[in-house]
Amino acid sequence: MFATAKPAKPKESTMRFHASGTFEVKLVPQPLAHADTDAALGRMTIDKTFSGDLQATSIGEMLMAGTAVKGSAGYVAIERVSGTLQGRNGTFVLQHSGTMNRGAAQLSVTVVPDSGTGELVGLAGTLTIDITDGQHFYGFDYSLSAAD
Repeated sequence: MFATAKPAKPKESTMRFHASGTFEVKLVPQPLAHADTDAALGRMTIDKTFSGDLQATSIGEMLMAGTAVKGSAGYVAIERVSGTLQGRNGTFVLQHSGTMNRGAAQLSVTVVPDSGTGELVGLAGTLTIDITDGQHFYGFDYSLSAAD
């Protein structure tokens, strides 16, 4: 009896990178879908301009909830980024999830899997945000995977 050889899977190579820079953001309040909703809930559009290793703009939407306790809140957002990341042109989508627990912040901003287009196909990664003296800074640890 002969064993049947399985076809070889394409080997994937992954390149890891770090990008950093600044961004400006404009948040514009929008009406909620349900007008009679609790005033602690909110919705905003997002317009960003990134500088540094990421030369891009983004548009998106954010939903948030505040509480009666000062410094406690939560938000989720989706934004579509379009531009050039360290010389590679394309688009990708970022997914945000943020929580403030009595002033202690926890934030996750992740590239939506398989959202990269153009030269950013195969993009994966996480973005950090730091706000110092009113200026917004980002750090972006990312990888690009390509089938060999």
